Amino acid sequence: MEKLSINDVKAFLSQMNAVAAENKDYLIELDGKMGDGDLGLTMAAVFAAIDEFSAGWNEDDIGGLLMKGGMAMSKAAPSTMGTLMATGFMRGGKALKGCTEMGTAEAASFWQAFVGGIMDRGKAKPGDKTIIDSLFPAAESFEASVAAEDDLASAASRAKDAAEKGRDNTVGMVAQHGRAAYYQEKSSEIMDPGATMGAILVGTFADFIAG
Repeated sequence: MEKLSINDVKAFLSQMNAVAAENKDYLIELDGKMGDGDLGLTMAAVFAAIDEFSAGWNEDDIGGLLMKGGMAMSKAAPSTMGTLMATGFMRGGKALKGCTEMGTAEAASFWQAFVGGIMDRGKAKPGDKTIIDSLFPAAESFEASVAAEDDLASAASRAKDAAEKGRDNTVGMVAQHGRAAYYQEKSSEIMDPGATMGAILVGTFADFIAG
């Protein structure tokens, strides 16, 4: 599909809810290696919340849906990662306020604002072994696709590849934030759970567009 309508965005959020539920146990296991093990529960809760909010949304404003849906996410799971994910959706939604379609340019604006919001709120940067390490390269990839005039499906596919590469590159990084940072060098042995979640999110977006 070349552009997403409001109904497409709502369908994506429903699909993301299902994917978060499917990956709950995997994320719990991964996060439990050096974190507090609640990532899977948190992501299942926040995406259930935005899906539920989306079902009752009756306007054509994609930005409004994502921004206010982010507010619903923040209430559903006010943990660190829940707050960061909610912030991403609120900031990304704000960037698309008034938009009734999402093409490559709008998707790039959303993901740039999404990752920017998380960086501002979490005070993390690329290389810190966080969700930023998958989201930042995905957002940069979308920007490159705008310049290359790629269609939305191609742009999303390339962003998915960038996010997965960023996720994989967290193996070898030393954690700088959260409980994992206490493990210092030992933290370099595992793939970052947050970056894994970021890659799942971008990947689900790309898979939805690909049909």
